[in-house]
Amino acid sequence: MSIHPVLAEVTQRIIERSRTSRAAYLAKIDAARGKGAKRHHLSCGNLAHGFAACAETDKDALRNGHAANIAIVTSYNDMLSAHQPYERYPELIRQTARSLGATAQVAGGVPAMCDGVTQGRPGMELSLFSRDLIAMATAVSLSHDMYEGALYLGICDKIVPGMLIGALSFGHLAGAFVPSGPMPSGIPNEEKSKVRQAFAAGKATRAELLEAEARSYHGSGTCTFYGTANSNQMLMEIMGLHLPGASFEAPDTPLRDALTQATVERVLAIDTLGEHYLPLGRIVDERAIVNGVVGLHATGGSTNHLLHLVAIARAAGVELRWDDFDALSAVVPLLARVYPNGYADVNHFHEAGGMGFLIDQLLDAGLLHDDVNTIMGRGLHHYRTTPVLADGTLVWKPVSKESGNRGVLRSITEPFRHDGGLRMLNGNIGRGVIKVSSVPDDRMVVEAPAIVFDEQDDVKAAFDRGDLNCDFVAVVRFQGPRARGMPELHKLTPTLSLLQDRGYRVALVTDGRMSGASGRVPAAIHVTPEAEAGGPIARIRTGDLVRVDAVNGTLQVLVDADEWNSRVPDHVDLAVHHTGMGRELFAMFRQSAVTADLGAGVF
Repeated sequence: MSIHPVLAEVTQRIIERSRTSRAAYLAKIDAARGKGAKRHHLSCGNLAHGFAACAETDKDALRNGHAANIAIVTSYNDMLSAHQPYERYPELIRQTARSLGATAQVAGGVPAMCDGVTQGRPGMELSLFSRDLIAMATAVSLSHDMYEGALYLGICDKIVPGMLIGALSFGHLAGAFVPSGPMPSGIPNEEKSKVRQAFAAGKATRAELLEAEARSYHGSGTCTFYGTANSNQMLMEIMGLHLPGASFEAPDTPLRDALTQATVERVLAIDTLGEHYLPLGRIVDERAIVNGVVGLHATGGSTNHLLHLVAIARAAGVELRWDDFDALSAVVPLLARVYPNGYADVNHFHEAGGMGFLIDQLLDAGLLHDDVNTIMGRGLHHYRTTPVLADGTLVWKPVSKESGNRGVLRSITEPFRHDGGLRMLNGNIGRGVIKVSSVPDDRMVVEAPAIVFDEQDDVKAAFDRGDLNCDFVAVVRFQGPRARGMPELHKLTPTLSLLQDRGYRVALVTDGRMSGASGRVPAAIHVTPEAEAGGPIARIRTGDLVRVDAVNGTLQVLVDADEWNSRVPDHVDLAVHHTGMGRELFAMFRQSAVTADLGAGVF
């Protein structure tokens, strides 16, 4: 089937505006390939350092052999449930590489913080910028010129985007991402949400809340709601950087190990020494980026990727803009409902047909580019499959044309909604985004007086005082990258959701983030220019009438134009408001951060 005209138009627009930067990037990675094994261009002293601690068989291969050496860049730690399974991956990868006549080494580790642990805490101010730190750590890991390919072990929020940005700086290397899979399903997400709201209302104890949370987050593997971590996995698969069907297989199973081993084999097949050489920088191109945006819309994925995908694209010499997200959202239907956009979790999504079914449906509708490079070779059609073990051998079988659960995953002919549920907002407050895939139809437009906050904790304090029993728009400012590092504000969700359930018309306007776990309350997020840069959001006063209109895509303060233009933006003394440990180490990032629509980072 021919591709959708809007998909073609957006892609061509991106290609045209990226022509110079993409050509420069490709020239750089082409020049970096070189000839033969990279390590044999090192001096004897350099090379001896590089294999000094290896096992004797690996040492001999690295010293005298000409087969590939694969870098392992890992985000393993055992505090982060999603990454705990990675503890045993390096040895599995090394053994697999040896069996194929190659070698593998852990090239380096990257920090992997958990937004679920730092949520609502000062540590969250380090979260977004950890992406850029991870990118640098990935590049440092690959800097030794010892490798012909790389495997990236990462799952969660900023970790995969950071690793991919760093990997693209060494885009001449073959590479693939290796997931570990989601934890088993816990208590239903709606049940957990009800306990959170009850606690916010003072009707549940901390012990009851902790019990509900512990029954939800209860084992190794990725959290099962569809936030940024699982959106990352979707993106890596639909962009051709995972094996088909690998994203949501459970941890520590024979099938998961077989997929990991097969990923080693695929990277060796396309490394710099092979006749089928296919570097990472040739996989991540304009079409792959567009496929990622389509996947984000079709699954109701994390709004964090309006930051991350822009930054990833730029690392590959591709200029992606929010306007491209907006144009594609209008024509890409929502085919999945996974919490917080529905009752199900990613395990239910996977069981219903998962990524193979989704990609199959979108390809049939002309809403994905098939003519892309993937780690499986040319063509996204390789991903119309699902992996199984047949007598202990990994094989891929064609996906069913029927969803296994129409409440979770639907065909292109009966979508949950006919657009991607994402809107760009523009107006005299600035520019922002809103995710409406789970917002009730009667809350798509909220017009109410503003109540202005410069600290997210002040919202809960106002609620506890009884000051929020009314229609209002919470304007939470000075949360942007130059101010607080653009923390996620999910701490606000239970309070605002409870007020909405009580019948009040409420909305949120912020220069901070809400990401993939945002729910039913309309939230205009990522507002740019941010307050710390003197953006219009810093001129809003409590009592101003604010209109958040997701139908017409507007974000307005309804005050007299002359008065509005004459107002001086408020200022907050950040030195007084911020006492979080480690924050001073990120001063460079805050001072150099670009705006949200450019990725809100330093690259």
